[in-house]
Amino acid sequence: MPHALAVDDDPNFLSALAELIEGQGFTTNTASTLRDARTQVHHKTPDVALVDLYLPDGLGIDLIKDLEAGNSTEVVLMTGHADVESAVQALRLGASDYLTKPLDIGRLKSILANVASVQPGLTMVGAEAAEEAGEEVGRLGLLLGASPPMQSLYEMMTRVAPTDATVFLVGESGSGKDMAAQTLHHLSRRAKAPFLPLNCGAISPTLIESELFGHERGSFTGAARRHKGYFERAHGGTLFLDEISEMPIELQVKLLRVLETGVLVRIGGDQPVEIDVRVFAATNRDPLRAVEEGKLREDLLYRLSVFPIPMPPLRERGADIELLANFFLAQLNERQGTDKRFDDETLARLQAHAWPGNVRELKNIVHRAFIMAEQEITPRCLPREVGGESGALRSLHFQVGTSIAEVERRLIMATLDLNGGNKKKTADILGVSLKTLYNRLNTYRED
Repeated sequence: MPHALAVDDDPNFLSALAELIEGQGFTTNTASTLRDARTQVHHKTPDVALVDLYLPDGLGIDLIKDLEAGNSTEVVLMTGHADVESAVQALRLGASDYLTKPLDIGRLKSILANVASVQPGLTMVGAEAAEEAGEEVGRLGLLLGASPPMQSLYEMMTRVAPTDATVFLVGESGSGKDMAAQTLHHLSRRAKAPFLPLNCGAISPTLIESELFGHERGSFTGAARRHKGYFERAHGGTLFLDEISEMPIELQVKLLRVLETGVLVRIGGDQPVEIDVRVFAATNRDPLRAVEEGKLREDLLYRLSVFPIPMPPLRERGADIELLANFFLAQLNERQGTDKRFDDETLARLQAHAWPGNVRELKNIVHRAFIMAEQEITPRCLPREVGGESGALRSLHFQVGTSIAEVERRLIMATLDLNGGNKKKTADILGVSLKTLYNRLNTYRED
């Protein structure tokens, strides 16, 4: 699998960045100084390095010189203090891109997917993943799985990816629709153009039209300048409309018109703007039921469903559950420098769970179990809803030399589980405020 190096002196930002990178299918190392980054590069050459421009012991640009001898690492500079001179210097020295903070997550994911798409094993069996899992596995871009449902999915994706057909991904929450969309884009002829994801349910109904189609200066209160929407910014590339059934029904008419004509008009404008964008859409609803409930226009559904792709739920993927669990555990082990492992009974209980939250739920459960385990991950490290025996965990044992932060983390998680997730009761027992407990839990989610 592709490997990334993230370098930044802000520990909270670095932790969140590493989690995002790993979510795109990368193994990840981190460093907070230029010296540490050079050590990491010497230990393992990354496929992509995301480096803060200003580090405590030097400039991130200097790392480019360490990477330029005989390898193809993509270097992306990041900074909260952008200026034209530093951007030009970075690109002149060999940086492949330049991001300003706060990072544009869509653009970052596009960069990562571009790197992943040129790795060996994109459209064939992933040998490195097979070695980690101890068996031959299948992989397509950011998707991992060797089960018959996944093989069928891979076949559909490889057939439609080179075309310009609209794709409609249908599947439960957490089944990997966003990763499938990114993989399709980077297997397509538009791979070098932008890939922009937009969650239609995460944007205010009053703003989504402007975000999609843009607006002219003065078109409404607060419109101080012309704004190009997602369609214009994705010109030549792909626009991924996630949770399409959450888009306001009246806006779906305008979307349909743009899809049919390839022309839009910004809010407050009168000049047509031609766009060349391939559209992927996704929903976690039954599309026909969404039509019956008035959430999705029937004519829009037919326009989007040129090539529908059903995403298989995790419970139907058999041995992929164990494969993915070991994959997520390997990522955590590499990141934390540990060698934790599942016992057979734990793997059996993971296999037996129904996984209503699919791959996303599995990843979170593995992360929680990793935190709870000292070395071997047993059923006692699992929550009760996944067949765990957490209620019986009344004592914890630690090796001498365990950090205070790790002891605190395991104590908090065990107490929370003992109280069935009741945060107020947990805070009272531990003798901390509820706010302190929430802060700790948020920190653990970012680790």
